[in-house]
Amino acid sequence: MTKPFRFGVQAKTATNRAEWIELAKKTEDLGYETLTLPDHFDGQLAPALALQAAADATEALRVGALVWCNDYRHPVVFGNEMATLDLLSDGRLEIGIGAGWMKSDYDAAGMTYDRPGIRIDRMVESIKILEGLFGEGPFSFQGEHYTITDLDLHPKPVQKPHPPFLMGGGGPRFLRLAGKHADIVGVNPNLHAGVIDSNTASDATAAKYAEKLSWVKEGAGDRFDDIELNVRVFVMMFTDDRKGTAEMLAPGMGMSAEDALESPLALVGDPASMIEDLQARRETYGFSYVGVGPDEMEQFAPVVAELAGN
Repeated sequence: MTKPFRFGVQAKTATNRAEWIELAKKTEDLGYETLTLPDHFDGQLAPALALQAAADATEALRVGALVWCNDYRHPVVFGNEMATLDLLSDGRLEIGIGAGWMKSDYDAAGMTYDRPGIRIDRMVESIKILEGLFGEGPFSFQGEHYTITDLDLHPKPVQKPHPPFLMGGGGPRFLRLAGKHADIVGVNPNLHAGVIDSNTASDATAAKYAEKLSWVKEGAGDRFDDIELNVRVFVMMFTDDRKGTAEMLAPGMGMSAEDALESPLALVGDPASMIEDLQARRETYGFSYVGVGPDEMEQFAPVVAELAGN
């Protein structure tokens, strides 16, 4: 089932409160539906606090992270933060969650960087705990990584049964689990190496994304049509010379010019061609929820105006 387009801006920081509030208001005024932050230790605003400020400054803007790293917070602490944020934003929260990938974060904070399977196992347990804590009455859980005993967490989220979960990742096991558990699946390159390197670009081709969507479908089964599919556009170039620009960009992306134009992580051309590309990608992959950066948000606004809600 084809879902209507919606768009979000992923920002990272601001030099003061006024700048951040202005960004949040502009995001809403330009027709974007969501404002998100990443979750790293490399010089960014703390997501939950920044998102609450953004929600306070706007009327309908939805807020979330792409994505919160499960390993940085115990699920009880995280659940309390998320329920509070959903309550104080009047039900405008999307809970983006991932297993963690950036090794430099772990190293700088002195945290153990376990192999991907263990990090994913912890994340799955956390999602089960969050779902339980957001329900009514005391909740208990006994897992390999977490134990919860008769905890009746308050406040409860405004959105029922809970705010939508967005799971973001790029590997086969993760995407199958996302298909099984998530309301929104963010499909990314596989970052199993813990850094962005040449393998990241090679995992961002159209062919690779077709394979990734097959993993989501395997995990989702009959519920696939209920899932919203999200992609973050990292390379956006406004130009009347699509081919020439793609040929210039391609070496840096580690792929051919043709592959660069077809990659779901890139949009190259004028607004009309971007609209055509996004419509084609929704038809091919199902991507209807598209994220961009703050540097592109104003120039991309005509595309948002044309496609949002359609």
